[in-house]
Amino acid sequence: MLTVGVTGTADAVQVASAEGVGGIFVGSWTDQTMLTSGGVAQAQAASAVPMMVTIDEEGGRVSRVADLLGEDPSARVTAGTMTPEQTYEMALERGRGLKNFGITVDFAPVVDVSAQDDDEVIGDRSYSDDPAVVTQYADAYARGLRDAGIFPVLKHFPGHGSSSGDSHTGAVSVPPLDELKTKDLIPYRTLVTSGAGVMVGHLDVPGLTTEGVPASISPEAMALLRDGTGYGAPPFTGPIFTDDLSGMAAITSRLGIDRAVEAALVAGADVALWLTTDDVPQVLDHLEQVVASGELTPERVDAAVLTNARAKGVVQGC
Repeated sequence: MLTVGVTGTADAVQVASAEGVGGIFVGSWTDQTMLTSGGVAQAQAASAVPMMVTIDEEGGRVSRVADLLGEDPSARVTAGTMTPEQTYEMALERGRGLKNFGITVDFAPVVDVSAQDDDEVIGDRSYSDDPAVVTQYADAYARGLRDAGIFPVLKHFPGHGSSSGDSHTGAVSVPPLDELKTKDLIPYRTLVTSGAGVMVGHLDVPGLTTEGVPASISPEAMALLRDGTGYGAPPFTGPIFTDDLSGMAAITSRLGIDRAVEAALVAGADVALWLTTDDVPQVLDHLEQVVASGELTPERVDAAVLTNARAKGVVQGC
C-alpha cells in the first residue's frame, strides 16, 4: 500500500528488499541510469512481490523521460493539434518506451477541466475547459498506455482545474461539490470504468470535505469516488492513489508523513505516495500501531492489497 520515490538503483533495491514496499516512484531527481541499465529489474528481483514502478509522464512540462524518449506535447497542445486517434498512437508509443524501461504505472492522463493560463498549476496540463473534450482525449491517452502494458492513473479527483492555488505551496480550494458535478466530475463518470486508477488531489471541496481535511485524506472524498452515486457515476473498483504526501504543503503544513499516510489509508486510499525512502521504517512502525489499535482494520488492508494486486495483474479481476 506504500509507493515511495527513489534516487536510483541502490535506493530502490534497498527499500524493496528491506522494507517490502508495494511500489517505487521515478521522479525528476531519480538517476536515469536506473531506467537504462537494468536498475528497475534489479529492484523487482529484490522484492518479495511484484512492485508498481510509477512515473509522472504526461508530456509537455511534466515529463521525466523527455531526454530519453523525446518530447511529447502538453495535453492542451495535443487536443488543439491532434485527433483522438493520433493521441492514442502517441500514448501507445510513449507507453512502449516506458515499458522497455520497466515502468508499469503512469500517473497520467490529467482529466482536470481547466481554462487556466498555460503556466498555471494545471494550465496546459488540461486538454480543455470542455468536459467532453477532456473525456475524449483522456480516454484515448489511457487506452494507448493500457495497450502498451502501462497502467494509467487519472488525476486529480475530484477536479483541480478551477483551483484557487497550488497544492505544492499551500492549501487549495476548488468550487463546491455541486458545481464540480456540472463540470469537473463529468469525465470521471465515463472513465472510472475504463480500467485506470485514480489519483485524489489535496483539494478542499466545500460540500464534501471537512475543513482542514483535503480530499486525499478525506473519507467523504474516497467514498464519493468509490461509490459513484454521489455524482452519478458507476462504482469505482480500481486502486485509489494519493497525490504526493511528503512534498506538498497542502499536506505537510497539516500533518507529518506518518500521520498523513495513516489518514489516507484509513480514509480509503489503496496506495499512499510520497517522495523519499528515508521515512519508510518510521511509517511502517506507525502503521503497525494503527492496525493494532483497530483504526486501520485488517479487512481494509486486505481489500486494498487485493485491489492493488489486480491492478498489477498478479490476480485476475477488475
